[in-house]
Amino acid sequence: MEKKVTVVIPNYNGLGFMEPCFRALDSQACRDFSVLVVDNGSTDGSVEWLKERGIPSVFLETNTGFSGAVNCGIKAADTPYVILLNNDTEPDSHYIGEMIKAIERSPKIFSVSSKMIQLYHKELMDDAGDMYSLMGWAYQRGVGRPSSGYNRACRIFSACAGAAIYRREVFDEIGLFDEMHFAYLEDIDVGYRARIAGYDNIYCPSAVVYHVGSGTSGSRYNPFKVRLAARNNIYLNYKNMPLPQLVLNAPFLAAGIAVKYLFFRKNGFGGDYLNGLKEGLSTAGKCRRVPWKKENLKNYVAIEWELITGTILYIYEFSVRQMAKRHKIQETKEM
Repeated sequence: MEKKVTVVIPNYNGLGFMEPCFRALDSQACRDFSVLVVDNGSTDGSVEWLKERGIPSVFLETNTGFSGAVNCGIKAADTPYVILLNNDTEPDSHYIGEMIKAIERSPKIFSVSSKMIQLYHKELMDDAGDMYSLMGWAYQRGVGRPSSGYNRACRIFSACAGAAIYRREVFDEIGLFDEMHFAYLEDIDVGYRARIAGYDNIYCPSAVVYHVGSGTSGSRYNPFKVRLAARNNIYLNYKNMPLPQLVLNAPFLAAGIAVKYLFFRKNGFGGDYLNGLKEGLSTAGKCRRVPWKKENLKNYVAIEWELITGTILYIYEFSVRQMAKRHKIQETKEM
């Protein structure tokens, strides 16, 4: 009997995460899936571990980044849907079944983002779908907020590819993950392209995944991550915004770049951020831009409105998190 979904797990030196991830997959109530690991040239024993257990895998000789690995998995899949799952996750036993139910609600749904909760702080959200803003800032909806507060399904800008399901046939229309990105913002980019084409990305709160976070890169900020994210942000806007929209949003994008530079300079990554911007500007011409189509005008208008509301949501969630931090500091001082 053919399966409905292929779970594609990209791996790069993630041996330490394998056991709990596969244990969680083994406990799934829904069995309508197959698993495919795409190993990105690991040297930590991951290859041997996968071969010993006979887990279906593709072994790449070099690290092709997140985009290269998942593209390999998507191409190899022969199911209507693919789930991309980070190796540092532990999905709830109903995760796969809930994801399939969510994406089957409408043929216009391209992707579904799960309710990602911090593994070591289960009272806190990690990601309730990814959002984008006028300033060119992508962010995780709900990050650091109480996990009890994100129990309503809704539309989002893009699914977080760390634990999302995708309608495979739509990739034939909009293209796969952009391998120029290598890693970071590639899921925002593919979700953006789907929105331009008129598809929806939604959030499913009943599909729960526990996430370690930064399992491969090793930290929230590091020179590699800062440089690539800055470069890919240039790619993201250049590829997906037609010229009139770029001109309209230019003041906000410039302000966003300035604020981010000051933030990263304060944290010791100013040079890495500038190098990423320079690389993005010098190589953006190699990117494949989304072709302008008159029939997509209404989708561009809808996206512009989402950028505005995404900015408002970012300001609100940032303010709430800062207030919570100050309250916690005050409580500590009073103890």
